[in-house]
Amino acid sequence: MQEQINTRRRLLLGTTVAGISLLELGLSGLAKAQSNSAAAGTQSAGRLASFDGIRQINAGTLNVGYVDAGPQNGPVVILLHGWPYDIYSFAEVTPMLAAAGYRVIVPYLRGYGSTRFLSADTPRNGQQSVVAVDVIALMDALKIDQAILGGFDWGARTVNIVAALWPQRVKAMVSVSGYLIGNQAAGAKPLPPKAELSWWYQFYFATDRGAAGYDANRHDFNELIWRLASPKWNFDAATFERSAASFNNPDHVAVVIHNYRWRLGLAKGESQYDGLEAKLATAPTISVPTITMEGDANGAPHPDPASYAKKFTGKYQHRNIDGGIGHNLPQEAPKAFADAVLDVARL
Repeated sequence: MQEQINTRRRLLLGTTVAGISLLELGLSGLAKAQSNSAAAGTQSAGRLASFDGIRQINAGTLNVGYVDAGPQNGPVVILLHGWPYDIYSFAEVTPMLAAAGYRVIVPYLRGYGSTRFLSADTPRNGQQSVVAVDVIALMDALKIDQAILGGFDWGARTVNIVAALWPQRVKAMVSVSGYLIGNQAAGAKPLPPKAELSWWYQFYFATDRGAAGYDANRHDFNELIWRLASPKWNFDAATFERSAASFNNPDHVAVVIHNYRWRLGLAKGESQYDGLEAKLATAPTISVPTITMEGDANGAPHPDPASYAKKFTGKYQHRNIDGGIGHNLPQEAPKAFADAVLDVARL
């Protein structure tokens, strides 16, 4: 996205975003957000978890940046982040699983961190099926036949899609906010006003002004999303900055904007994925063992667990996580998420 935005429009953008956020949740309340309970396992300033190193591998249309932790011969877990987050959502989950004997793979999604497109000619596509194709390509490149998959936000949608379309590659699945497979026809249907309000950024991204505004203000924009989506998570500046670096990826804005425009039917996907999208449009059930999770303070749009329980036809369990846990559940409640991964294969 190469649109330019002038200084006056930047000021207007700041006013617009601030107004919407005040209307929805109240920034004064967010500024006074309380810390999560000790049971959530969140980190305090000065002791941020890190990763030993980021590896790179060519997989499909991408050169993927990823973490590879734990014993190389252990059962594999692949963990997928969402928007606007990154691999550090799993910085505390990863060592827990590695200590339990699992090989843990945590990739940057397309448009994040050190993941890059191999060709300048490849469309910067963010439609739902292509991110799942990226995961299969990564598994093939790493010679992983089957893995436990876990994710939230875009990551949850992606693990849902992989489990639905390639169940033989998925031993079990942990999905925050449950069943998130969508389609453009469903995205075109209007929602009640309150629900539409919660998607304000999707409509903003549908405009050229929104694309330019996100490009110019991605740091502050994404910090605002963090606070709105997790109103009781009192993360510090260092925690956000650690992840914010991944938004400097040269393809980040293009992938994000395409993702949200595609959902509304305002942007086309690549024709080679039409067959996959046709299957996903039927809202396929998922047969692999699954644990779904939801935090008690998720400020982002999310479905009621009762609305998707029947989409999981195999062994299934849902867990509500208390303690002021918001949208970024793996980072806000790492032990609860790690426990779900350890438990799901034993359902």
